[in-house]
Amino acid sequence: MDFTPTEEQAAARDLAARIFGDLSTHERLAAAGTGSDGELWKALCEAGLPAAVQDIGLLGLVLLLEEQGRTTAQVPFAVSCVYGLLAVSAHGSAGQRERLLPGIADGTVVVTGALPETAVRAGRPGEPSGVAPVPPVAHGELSGAVPLAHGELSGVVPVVPWLRDATHVLVADDEHRLWLVRTVDARSEPVESTAPWSAGRLTLSATPAERLGAPEEEVGEGGDGEREDGGLGGGGRAAAYDDVLATARTAFAGLQAGVCAGSVARAVAYTNTREQFGRPLAAKQGVQLRAADAHMDTEAIRVTAYEAAWRRDEGLDYTAQALTTAWWASEAGHRVVHAGQHLHGGMGADLDHPVHRHFLWGRQLDAYLGCGSELLQELGELLVQGEGDG
Repeated sequence: MDFTPTEEQAAARDLAARIFGDLSTHERLAAAGTGSDGELWKALCEAGLPAAVQDIGLLGLVLLLEEQGRTTAQVPFAVSCVYGLLAVSAHGSAGQRERLLPGIADGTVVVTGALPETAVRAGRPGEPSGVAPVPPVAHGELSGAVPLAHGELSGVVPVVPWLRDATHVLVADDEHRLWLVRTVDARSEPVESTAPWSAGRLTLSATPAERLGAPEEEVGEGGDGEREDGGLGGGGRAAAYDDVLATARTAFAGLQAGVCAGSVARAVAYTNTREQFGRPLAAKQGVQLRAADAHMDTEAIRVTAYEAAWRRDEGLDYTAQALTTAWWASEAGHRVVHAGQHLHGGMGADLDHPVHRHFLWGRQLDAYLGCGSELLQELGELLVQGEGDG
């Protein structure tokens, strides 16, 4: 394994760091409230960073998301690259790629995702389909056995990140088919999340949807299979779902690595300048040990995210590695942002202090990636299954 960035990856990372550093300031973040920064998103797209992800791969995206996390920049960069650009590039049909990728690259099309927390019920156009809430990690019933290129979806997704910025949402049904829904065809309402991610509640009621990877015309009986261009069609729906889910886990772990690095950096700066009894707080052994633990946790998140991303870029199986980095990002990320706030003492309790934003993002990513014990259980089942297959 070699995690040394290529020249292209390093250049994209440095450009992202400069843009995020210049525009994602404390004052601008405070002014944005729970909304996204449209000017920052425009600057990122004009610089070609979303488009560059096609060339620099998932490892390159992780590097970019680290820079976003350091500044907690409020833009839909992660979701649109994961659920939009990478998902459509890898699993979309030729027509979908031609139609959607240019808009995703220039930022006029923003895609978010509603998996793995929720799946919806799918049916043929015109079939009756009621709306029903779906519990976390559960899947509804699929009506209609024939694979569809177009259908109607029903269900409620309580919280979708950056839904208020999105033009499309990627959702999954109980058969792990992936569907694209236009937000103009669905009903959404704003909701508050722990981090200010422009989140919303998505309600689908016989909402028109397009299956990711399906041909432009409806697939008939027996037409489920691989596309001629080598991508995944309906026959590869589980593989497509697993890939998008693992990609999302890896990317959001990279985002968490940046959030944690930013929290630790703020704590180090604060404890080096804040004096108590004539000495900097950083001179105290207890403070040093707490900061060192937070640094090591951050490095564990980063290196496991790099490994999972590198394996995907190399065409290797990375499902177990994605679960591993998701576990580190959830469990260790929780510890790091708490430590960062604790090391600020009373200032850490100030809701207007920049470190508090890292705390909110860290806890939101902790919840979004999933409970650590559930991730460990899934990883354990995957490893046992692998031994059985062997």
